[in-house]
Amino acid sequence: MYYPQIMENNQKIVCSNIWKVFGPNEKKVLQDLDTSLSRTEVQEKTGHVVAVKDVSFSVQKGETFVVMGLSGSGKSTLVRCLSRLIEPTSGEVKIDNENVISMNNKDLTDLRRNRMSMVFQHFGLFPHRRVIENIGYGLEIRGVGSKERLDRSMDSLKLVGLDGWDQHYPRELSGGMQQRVGLARALAVDPEILIFDEPFSALDPLIRREMQDELLSIQKMVQKTMVFITHDFLEAIKMGDHIAIMKDGEISQVGTPEEIVANPIDQYVKDFTEDVPKYKVLSAGKCARAECSEESKNLFSKGDQCIKSDVKIDTLINQIADTDKKYPVVDAVSGELIGEIDRSIVLKSMTSS
Repeated sequence: MYYPQIMENNQKIVCSNIWKVFGPNEKKVLQDLDTSLSRTEVQEKTGHVVAVKDVSFSVQKGETFVVMGLSGSGKSTLVRCLSRLIEPTSGEVKIDNENVISMNNKDLTDLRRNRMSMVFQHFGLFPHRRVIENIGYGLEIRGVGSKERLDRSMDSLKLVGLDGWDQHYPRELSGGMQQRVGLARALAVDPEILIFDEPFSALDPLIRREMQDELLSIQKMVQKTMVFITHDFLEAIKMGDHIAIMKDGEISQVGTPEEIVANPIDQYVKDFTEDVPKYKVLSAGKCARAECSEESKNLFSKGDQCIKSDVKIDTLINQIADTDKKYPVVDAVSGELIGEIDRSIVLKSMTSS
């Protein structure tokens, strides 16, 4: 079991030792549970299912945190514990250092209605309401006046690229457009946290990529804290600032896309990374050779042609692949020389499995 270090700075969500056991005597079963038993063994012995097993992680304000895993890994159950749509059997969830588990019904309703929005795989639009009325539904529930509701709904409509479609009904829109309406509805209430439950998995591949790009573009503007569920590792590394990979209710590994691709913790995680074009994920800093030649040291001393450590390898291919030149790599924050990169390193990152 891998337990990520919970960072202290700028935390928005902190989950500590979350368990979810499904069954009529979940608390008693958890109290007596032999934690060395597998999920199947627990089910055979007790008739209960361990859906989430002692999970801890933190999400920083303004980041996109991806929870990924195969079907049955516990990812959707875990994320539903954040808002207590599913009650954890044990553990603690804090949002802005407030304990969600101890919230009364009023505070929990306020959290779900005003601070958090969800976007699901199935759009959940009202077929009898026009697009603009669907978008404004959350504001209507809040009691926002019709003028303000319309203005905010139109702003969200434009943000997701559906300007001019406000008077149409959902049946008149494609699947991708309907998902944009769902996203606009979530954004209209201006939540602090957005939770996405495999939102694009029902879409055609081309539309799916467009929606991923759209969401990334929107996130640059709105900087919300996002928790994104997916079973697709390529989607995870594209969307996530950090990724938690789940298996059998546990987190196998947490890290940035680059950390996971460069250093998978076990075979399960490695299997996900095998088909990933690593040069699109790895950065110059991760691949750089620590020992620097005189050539790169001279360039660094002149402040010439330095490559920042956070630059992705795929953006360097045209610059480096056809030359024998060695380039200094500098820390993206401090500007200190940390190594060098050349054609051999770029080519290795393009061919490594």
